[in-house]
Amino acid sequence: MRKNYTFESKVWLWPGETGSWHFISLPKEESALWREKHKGIHRGWNSLKVTVTLGKTSWDTSIFFDTKSSRYLLPIKKKVRKAEDVLEGDLVKIRLVLI
Repeated sequence: MRKNYTFESKVWLWPGETGSWHFISLPKEESALWREKHKGIHRGWNSLKVTVTLGKTSWDTSIFFDTKSSRYLLPIKKKVRKAEDVLEGDLVKIRLVLI
């Protein structure tokens, strides 16, 4: 059974040399629930496969659990940011479906 998770979050830029990577952090409470509920199906880098919808754009990707923040991180591709006119600091609505 697939379940949709919808939330809003700000787009942020990864610090350091790889500063062109844009991410969205899933809410901390939701991240904790997903982490516990989906034990055993995580892939490399503590990732889960998801289908994401931002605006009119949908794509398959992975979310990655960050132990420092205790949140899943969702990378936002340049192609998606361009199509949806999304910049660092923008508040966006995201829909995730675990696949």
